[in-house]
Amino acid sequence: MPPRLTRKFFNRSVHEVAPELIGATLLVNGAGGVVVEVEAYHHTDPAAHSYRGPTPRNAVMFGPPGFAYVYRSYGIHWCLNFVCEAEGSASAVLIRALEPTAGLSAMRRRRGLEDERALCSGPGKLCEALGVTIKHNAMPLDRAPFELRARAAEPDIVKGERIGITKAVELPWRYGLKGSKFLSKPFRA
Repeated sequence: MPPRLTRKFFNRSVHEVAPELIGATLLVNGAGGVVVEVEAYHHTDPAAHSYRGPTPRNAVMFGPPGFAYVYRSYGIHWCLNFVCEAEGSASAVLIRALEPTAGLSAMRRRRGLEDERALCSGPGKLCEALGVTIKHNAMPLDRAPFELRARAAEPDIVKGERIGITKAVELPWRYGLKGSKFLSKPFRA
């Protein structure tokens, strides 16, 4: 079994951490799977929640690395991010999609559907399937209810423009598992 990821793993550039999360395993209370898509957000990036400085909402991003940053998107969906880089950097990786491998019955019940491909194919869907809410905000990623394990093998990674944002769209900071049918949206060839 691959080793657990510790907070030290996240104490590096968000641009190193993001692609290395592809192929890692993410479980929350035993439900989850293999990370197949992420996006990096650096504090110098106008699309990052931390770009304009600390607020009560994004405060965890300015803290130490290896903690969850959970926020509501459009007032509807929860989104899960992993805080990276040294304290004060305020950079994070958005977890966009998983290939479900554990706790499928719980995820299907939470999402109200059977299709495995649709369970975690987007950041809001993923949080609903895993039961992630604001109560997970600021929790350490190396302790329960989280279980993060390193990838077992070097995956074939694709990268491209981030999606669902209006600023700094051209930055190629979205990473995915090449050929995965569990992505939120296919990468352009």
